[in-house]
Amino acid sequence: MAEIINLRRARKARDRDVAAKAAAANRAKFGRTKAERDADATNRARIERTLDGAKRED
Repeated sequence: MAEIINLRRARKARDRDVAAKAAAANRAKFGRTKAERDADATNRARIERTLDGAKRED
């Protein structure tokens, strides 16, 4: 005999699984830690200072 399941619970569980997979994909695609963002900002600022220091006078 087949096991009786609650269709509402099964649907909600399936939707949660789909949402969790989508969230994991978005974290991998867009997620960066604050330390990574700060390191990039520091690196960009250093490069800009170097370029500004190397400019020749008009």
